[in-house]
Amino acid sequence: MTNQRHLSVWIGALLSLLMAGAAPAQERSQASVLLQERVEQYLFTGELCCGGEPIASRELLPEIYVSRDFLPMWSAARIDELLALIAAAPADGLMSEDYHYAALQELVAAQRAEPNPLRRANLDILATDALIRFGYHQRFGKVNPVDLDPNVNFRREAWPDGKPGDAVINAALSATPLADIVMGFFPRADYYRNLRGHLAEYQGIAEAGGWPAVTPGPTLRLGDTDVRVAEIRRRLAVTNDLAPGTPLLSPEFDAAVEAGVSRFQARHRLESDGIAGAQSFEAMNVPVQARIDQIRMSLERLRWIDQELTNDFVAVNIADFRAFLVRNGEITWFARAQVGKPYRMTPIFRGDISYLEMNPTWTIPPGILRNDVLPRVKQDPNYLIERNISVIDRDGRKVDPLTVDWSVYSKGVPYTLRQEPGPNNALGRIKFIFPNEHFVFIHDTPSRSLFDRAARAFSSGCIRVDKPLELAEQLLRDPDKWSIEKLQAVLDSRETKRVNLRPKEPVLILYLTASLDLDGSIRFAKDIYSRDEGLLAALNGPVILEAPAVTAQQ
Repeated sequence: MTNQRHLSVWIGALLSLLMAGAAPAQERSQASVLLQERVEQYLFTGELCCGGEPIASRELLPEIYVSRDFLPMWSAARIDELLALIAAAPADGLMSEDYHYAALQELVAAQRAEPNPLRRANLDILATDALIRFGYHQRFGKVNPVDLDPNVNFRREAWPDGKPGDAVINAALSATPLADIVMGFFPRADYYRNLRGHLAEYQGIAEAGGWPAVTPGPTLRLGDTDVRVAEIRRRLAVTNDLAPGTPLLSPEFDAAVEAGVSRFQARHRLESDGIAGAQSFEAMNVPVQARIDQIRMSLERLRWIDQELTNDFVAVNIADFRAFLVRNGEITWFARAQVGKPYRMTPIFRGDISYLEMNPTWTIPPGILRNDVLPRVKQDPNYLIERNISVIDRDGRKVDPLTVDWSVYSKGVPYTLRQEPGPNNALGRIKFIFPNEHFVFIHDTPSRSLFDRAARAFSSGCIRVDKPLELAEQLLRDPDKWSIEKLQAVLDSRETKRVNLRPKEPVLILYLTASLDLDGSIRFAKDIYSRDEGLLAALNGPVILEAPAVTAQQ
């Protein structure tokens, strides 16, 4: 059964419920004839409008009606349930108008005032298209991530193997409320549900008028007195960054304000020093709608990976500079991360960690050799020696770097440059390999001080993590054989050792500019790779339903 058939089975199972309370046989027959005419028009021309709305489900909708001999599917009660379902779409960051909300309301009102077989047929088709759109967006997201970034390889399967068929239909037939039926097919992880809760919170702030602006100006810190401090107090109170009961009108920058500013800064990926400066004022004055859109985009990005989620996996949030290990659905390890610079972006994709390597060597990639290493060698002949980088010729023999005339090379060299194991190796003391076309992996780093920065886009594309030995111990799943102490002993030997993972560990490289802290509070990050603008435009743009295809790594 193809992916299209899988999805049509799901839709058919849902729509089979809609026959309850349908019109009498004679009217149903008239509607069936008109339905057939409309659907055949769609099949012939590829275009169809109902109630002034374009129908988007070009393959599934005709298939469903043909399979049911063009019987109407929607009772008045079920359409009311559908309207309630799509009215709640903004709770997931989606837009009710994508599901013909206003047009359905108008058709329902007109049909109830003056029943008409043609209007009934149009209403039936429009309701079916609305449900298909809604189900599609819940299953895959509204936006196909590959349209924005060809590197993305998240699964887009209509149904996992073995799910369609009698089990799906029976499950659908056993339920009653349409919302329960539909959402039962799309169970969400706690992370998604909690982020969804924050969306409701910020939508509530917007409905209440947003938050007050803070007048930019000189930096404010503990002990200062300024009329702008009262503005800061009122601004922080809206997002619960001030302790309850803190006075809101005082001009004094006291310890309560310092703590509130520090909390706000931490949630917005700023240096958390409690000092209100230009960056803090800028973040405070971001409109609430912009924060809502960030959460909407994160929910969309989470829908993209819904089919990738298992009980155990590693995740990296590039925008938030953090890495996590999930075991049995719970975060058991997290660490600060350093990611690619904006001009050497870490790609967004999924992979499987197949092995780790202790005391790795580092063969310098051509791009880094050309852009970074070669210019420095020309300036300092001892550069390679000081960094324990061997020069190896095509016969595998080591060459004294001081005997090479580096000035004659500009794009490449006829040598392999390899940094030997040691504490100053660019990969640190351990690396985690998930083979991929981008040559990206997770690794330790000697640049430890950079983890203390709030913004950590420093690498050439790979992901550097703090606390790598803790990650290795958990991934190896054998504390007797691979405790942190035994791992450290291998590192101290300076001998390169490879250890395979059984089973392999899924890894998801993500980009969420709105995310959750470990305590469940909301965090906002800057769009360091300028990815949000394109996604938001597509999320607010027209509905495009594409045939789902499997794009996962094998």
